[in-house]
Amino acid sequence: MSRRGWAAFAAMSLIWGIPYLFIKVAVDDGISPLFLSFVRVAIAAVVLLGLAKRAGVLHQLRGHWPWIVAYAMAEIALPFPLIAAGEQRVSSSLTAIVIACVPLLVALLAIRFDAAERATGLRLVGLLVGLLGVVVLVGVDVAGDADALIGTALIVLAACGYAVGPMVLKRKLPDVDARASMGGSLLIAGAVLAIPAAFSLPSEVPTPEALGSLVILGLICTALAFIVFSALILEVGPGRALVITYINPVVAVALGVIILNERPGAGAVAGLLLILAGSWLSTDGRMPPGFRRRAVVYPA
Repeated sequence: MSRRGWAAFAAMSLIWGIPYLFIKVAVDDGISPLFLSFVRVAIAAVVLLGLAKRAGVLHQLRGHWPWIVAYAMAEIALPFPLIAAGEQRVSSSLTAIVIACVPLLVALLAIRFDAAERATGLRLVGLLVGLLGVVVLVGVDVAGDADALIGTALIVLAACGYAVGPMVLKRKLPDVDARASMGGSLLIAGAVLAIPAAFSLPSEVPTPEALGSLVILGLICTALAFIVFSALILEVGPGRALVITYINPVVAVALGVIILNERPGAGAVAGLLLILAGSWLSTDGRMPPGFRRRAVVYPA
């Protein structure tokens, strides 16, 4: 790859590896999951809708609003607050490891909804290996702690949304410019989250760390992430670009250990390795062909 390609790849591996850290900082400082999610979405919506308007592609949303709404709910409005609520109960490291199972959930959904992508052979082995990783993670590090089990369950639900979202893009929004589809989806998600967020305003002025986390989540982890990822795809191709799917959980775990002094247990480490190996095998080290040109999959 070119130097520009390597730079974009490194940037994306970091950008989609850091959200869990800043979500954890915000919720631990008293920011509610709903308010956090709304602010993050609102910031990113303003940026991406502005870019879509400047590019003259907003008209492509006409006739696609029902599916934009479906994508917004599956990919943003539900997962964002679920992850934040989960991180009130578990570490950012464990959150990132659980989210790493999204490719496995995509493979599971493909059994029912995408015959061309059904797991067979090595891909089936990968699916089983990855699911074993989830079992090891939950069975060793989470079992016996009711609060952690609830948090993990919330994150798994978010991961299910992240698995559904790409299928909506592939089947129903293949010809809509991604700046418009993502901007429109963020607008819908913001509208859905606005009222609940209004009832969960912080009881006091958030700390500088919490405010900084909100800004970083909106500008960098959502809006900038999309822009850089699009540039990465153009520079190196979708196949190489999607390798970040297997790198950002490692970045997230490292940040949790270094900055938040988290200490993943043996189950978390073993689960991470099994999930990443299983995800790689179950997707042949790629995403299905229909996803490749539109590879904005799950903004953490």
